[in-house]
Amino acid sequence: MVAKAAARGLGGTIRRMAQNNKRVGVIGLGSMGIGIAQSLLREGFDVAGADVVEAQRERFRQAGGRAVAQPREAAEGASAVFSVVVNAAQNDAVLFGEGGSAEAMAPGTVFVSCCTVDPAYPPKTAARLAERGVLYLDAPISGGAVKAAAGRLTVMGAGAPEAFAAAEPALAAVAEKVFRIADRPGPGSAVKLINQLLAGVHIAAASEAMALAAKLGLDLPTVYEVITASAGNSWMFENRVPHILEGDYQPRSAVNIFTKDLGIVVDSARANQFPVPIAGAAMQMFLMAAAAGMGRDDDASVVRVYQKLAGIELPTQD
Repeated sequence: MVAKAAARGLGGTIRRMAQNNKRVGVIGLGSMGIGIAQSLLREGFDVAGADVVEAQRERFRQAGGRAVAQPREAAEGASAVFSVVVNAAQNDAVLFGEGGSAEAMAPGTVFVSCCTVDPAYPPKTAARLAERGVLYLDAPISGGAVKAAAGRLTVMGAGAPEAFAAAEPALAAVAEKVFRIADRPGPGSAVKLINQLLAGVHIAAASEAMALAAKLGLDLPTVYEVITASAGNSWMFENRVPHILEGDYQPRSAVNIFTKDLGIVVDSARANQFPVPIAGAAMQMFLMAAAAGMGRDDDASVVRVYQKLAGIELPTQD
């Protein structure tokens, strides 16, 4: 009974802290992080954004935010700190590396980890932060840069009720849907892997389909119009094929993101002795695009692998 009462008391204290403290840190001001930071600003939060790239920091300054160079500067005095970096190694660096945020976060602060990682990573990191009294929310995100900028992300959350309570005001500013998947870190990242498996496979399939349509001499805009009104459509087909039709491979989400994420899917499946042949085939297509020098280009560049293999003609930008 004493333990439960103490937990309830801590939860109430955290909720009051979160509601009263409008200072939030965002570490990583790339295409997703900048949208999260801007959404928080729009809702009246005092936001400090950190990024290693000066151009990204300047972009945030122009949006009215406080740009800082070190993760610890973004974390100082914050009730919540969002980490919107690429992988677990970068997450560790912004927490525990030189100029890291872990030492700057006061007890009761919540660290909101948005990157795609192996599901085994969040529990270990949460335990390290718990030694400092810092909460950890396993909170991978989906929706792309457009929804990030509009404050309409989907959050796949997993963590203790206290972590959700501390993060709730800030999450309301950046997300349209917040799923409470579990009361412990890890399952949120597991759900994100399922999402990325499907997303990667759907992009590779859309690229293959449009490449075959080109080989068959079909009018590609017409194919797009027909498929988006038919059973073969997917969100990724509808979203990515316009990049192909415009010949525009400026990165909204890069090929290298899926070599990483599908790699995590395959590694996790292998660790669980579970076959994922379709995900494995999709990963090879992204690896081929990366090997051809397109790693930093838009992930729809998988279609250009087929272009090289089959000698087909695809639209180009004027």
